[in-house]
Amino acid sequence: MATEVATLAGGCFWCLEAVYDDLKGVTDVVSGYSGGHVNAPDYQQVCTGTTGHAEVVQVTFDPDVISFKDLLDVFFTIHDPTTLNRQGNDVGPQYRSAIFTHSPEQKAVAEQTIAELNQSALWNAPIVTQVVPFETFYPAEDYHQEYFKNNPNQGYCMVVVAPKVAKFRKQHYERLKA
Repeated sequence: MATEVATLAGGCFWCLEAVYDDLKGVTDVVSGYSGGHVNAPDYQQVCTGTTGHAEVVQVTFDPDVISFKDLLDVFFTIHDPTTLNRQGNDVGPQYRSAIFTHSPEQKAVAEQTIAELNQSALWNAPIVTQVVPFETFYPAEDYHQEYFKNNPNQGYCMVVVAPKVAKFRKQHYERLKA
């Protein structure tokens, strides 16, 4: 099985990881940091908003089961791509919306998807999602991995993550792992 990698930023990585873990064709999801200028940053550094990194998930997927376009279709339903450096109450450049492309094909698909979504006027504002070449990924600390699965009763998970996961499952039921 040949796999591909997608690196996506759409606010808190706990939300994205919980959703992508449920998708058919996704073989691995790792929370981490990308897009910054500090080598091997930790969570505390990224939270300051000064490292340039975004909270991201790196999604390994089987393109014979799910396409990069399908991953983006999910991506654009689980966060607000029209708010600059913010998702809900999470504010700062670390919470920006971004697609870190791994190939010219991913770049083309991302740009085409954004153009189609802007044209559809699905949102009341233009999409501000960055489409930038992937450079480096730093995995987040172990306690961030599978955070929602391991901490479903934590306050943020109950109030923010769980509703996003429920909405995703309802909208993309046919794409869920068995």
